[in-house]
Amino acid sequence: MRRVLIGLLVLAALGGGGWYVWLRPATVGAGDPVLYGNVDIRQVELGFRVAGRIEAMRFEEGDPVTAGTLLATLDRQPFRDELALWQAEVAREMANLERLETGTRPAEIEQARATVTEREAALRNAERTLVRRRMLFERGAGSEQTYDDALAERDEAQARLQSSQEALDLALDGFRQEDIAAGRAALAAARARLQSAQTALADTALTTPAGGVILSRVREPGAIVAAGNTVYTVSLTRPVWVRAYVPEPSLGLIHPGMQVEVVTDTAPDRPYAGQIGFVSPVAEFTPRTVETPELRSDLVFRFRVIIDDPDEGLRQGMPVT
Repeated sequence: MRRVLIGLLVLAALGGGGWYVWLRPATVGAGDPVLYGNVDIRQVELGFRVAGRIEAMRFEEGDPVTAGTLLATLDRQPFRDELALWQAEVAREMANLERLETGTRPAEIEQARATVTEREAALRNAERTLVRRRMLFERGAGSEQTYDDALAERDEAQARLQSSQEALDLALDGFRQEDIAAGRAALAAARARLQSAQTALADTALTTPAGGVILSRVREPGAIVAAGNTVYTVSLTRPVWVRAYVPEPSLGLIHPGMQVEVVTDTAPDRPYAGQIGFVSPVAEFTPRTVETPELRSDLVFRFRVIIDDPDEGLRQGMPVT
């Protein structure tokens, strides 16, 4: 009985040792630190920068996409109408500025001169009439009212002549520099609004910033979306890294640029090559998601391992060694 018990203990020890050797990563050398973390793949929530009605959704969940792929479009007609409106406004402001910079046309100047000549003649006639009325009034042959009417007509003729002369001066001088500056500013504002309308029209097309896989299709054609509403969620193919933690006593064993091997539970015989790209300068306590042999709240430092050649064997949140 005793010999049987000893044999069972020996077999258990050999089996436990073999189990340890089987589970232990084969690439870990003597003195190499063994650390634990989780695969971290970037995800991006994509939406339109403008509000509108979705016209088309081109991909389903699980479809692979490349950088620049057209994912969805909005109804573009309202944006085309807005663009046409500001194109017309730019044309109007350009014509107005050209009128201001060119100044008064020669025909308009000649017309202003003719008006001055006409009103000079009217003033001379009014002055002669006033002289005759004053002489008659002084001799008692005319009424005071008649003289006053002639005086008023002379003053009115003088005012009309002065007004026409000022109009001629303005025609000769052209438009003021302030008016021209205001016209240029109005044209610049119209062009800026036109550029904004062109940008809004371009924003009716939703494209991917990088290659990846469609994780979720949030909206459907016909839906009215506000600017920034999520339409697709994409898991990016690159970069893929491991978010891991190193205990404070082992912090000196790692450094940025250090080459490492990453092993998954699914394929422990096919390690991934990577390098440490970031070590946090701030200490924290072990998060609950970190899988370590001993569950304890030790002081740790977060670091990041960038995988050199990732494939589909690495999935979001997967625990790795």
